[in-house]
Amino acid sequence: MNLTQLIPILLARWRTALAVFATVVLGVLLVTLATTRKYTATASVVADVKPDPVSAMLMQSAITPAYIATQVDVIRSDRVAQRVVRNTKLADDPEVRARWLKETQGEGKIDAWMADSLRPGLEVKPSLQSSIIEVSYKSPDPRFAARMANAFVQAYIEVTLDLKVDPARQYRSFFDSRAKEARERLEEAQAKLSAFQKDNGIIATDERLDVENARLNELSTQLVTLQAISAESSSRQNQAATSGDRIQEVLVNPVIGSLKSDLSRAEGKLQELNARYGDNHPLVVEARANIAELRSRVDAEVKRVTGGVGVAASINRAREADVRASLEAQRGKLLRMKALRDEGSVLLRDVENAQRAYDAIQTRLNQTNLESQTTLSNVNILTQAEPPLKPSSPKTYMNLLMGVFLGSFLGLLAAVAHEQMDRRLRSAQDLTLVADLPVLAVIPNAGEARGRPWWQRLRRAASAPETKASA
Repeated sequence: MNLTQLIPILLARWRTALAVFATVVLGVLLVTLATTRKYTATASVVADVKPDPVSAMLMQSAITPAYIATQVDVIRSDRVAQRVVRNTKLADDPEVRARWLKETQGEGKIDAWMADSLRPGLEVKPSLQSSIIEVSYKSPDPRFAARMANAFVQAYIEVTLDLKVDPARQYRSFFDSRAKEARERLEEAQAKLSAFQKDNGIIATDERLDVENARLNELSTQLVTLQAISAESSSRQNQAATSGDRIQEVLVNPVIGSLKSDLSRAEGKLQELNARYGDNHPLVVEARANIAELRSRVDAEVKRVTGGVGVAASINRAREADVRASLEAQRGKLLRMKALRDEGSVLLRDVENAQRAYDAIQTRLNQTNLESQTTLSNVNILTQAEPPLKPSSPKTYMNLLMGVFLGSFLGLLAAVAHEQMDRRLRSAQDLTLVADLPVLAVIPNAGEARGRPWWQRLRRAASAPETKASA
């Protein structure tokens, strides 16, 4: 069906279309007038990014759509609605309690029932390009609508703060117990270190070890020196045993030198007497006896001096042995001190590790303690809801416009449906479709003026006697 066919049908069935149009428009108007007027009050909040006053870090790296969607779900949650009921004390109203008893027979909680009855009037709309969230409430009473909108905003801020503070309180309890355990471990480590230092008479420092190292170095130096002296003494002792009269001590000894001088003079005198008196003269015999005595005295003195060299060598060897023993004892002592120092260092590191762990837990405990006491939220009220002056629903003009559009559409459908149930031939094109034959000529109605407008001709054709398609 095209427009050429539709226009004659509408002109012929205008009463049907008009009746449907009027019925629809009138029905919409009656429903609009019968609908209770409701007022919508709107408040807005901004979920901003703020630095945490405790940790000096951002609470949220960025305001993402997921974050805003989460905040919208929080506002619509049962927890916020029940907080609104408690804050506004709606459950204390006798009429509300009577309605609750009547509808639920006292089962369940009145806060949950009131929260379910409040949520249908709530509307939460986030902004697309910012972090602003609009909270609207619709009610027949404008003051109640504004009160509920502000109550939902305030309850949302309180719940947001609780969601932030409650985990901090749980963490505070956790870190409190961990801090006690860390303190006990620290005290135990300190007690072990103190007992170790007391039992061994040391302190876990390197001061005494440095002194003992210096002592060891000093003994090593003394041993090297005594080894050189002892070697030299042994060499002199060996020389004294083989050729004692040529050692330095004998050569420089004044007594031996004096005796050798006397011996040399006595030998010179003996030669002179022997040449003068002969071998058997009493003076020669006396001179020989004197020379023998001097030689014995020289030999005795040489033995005494060389014996002193041997004694000095023995003393030097004994001193070397003593210093060597002292060096070994000092080395063993130093090794024991190093072992004790290592053990003490382990205990000292245990104390330091326990101290660091305790300090870290104590710092986190102080931080969570401050976080659990915070009263700041990253959500702030942007605008408060005020009682609206005009109702938001029903929208009379919008409903009438929709009624006109719907009535026109349904009227057109009704006219076409009526025509399909009672089909008539209204144009040459309809005849062509029915008979499947070409139209050769069209005879105008009698008295039709040749210059009339086309709409008048169509109206006249529509009001003329109709011919059924079956005829």
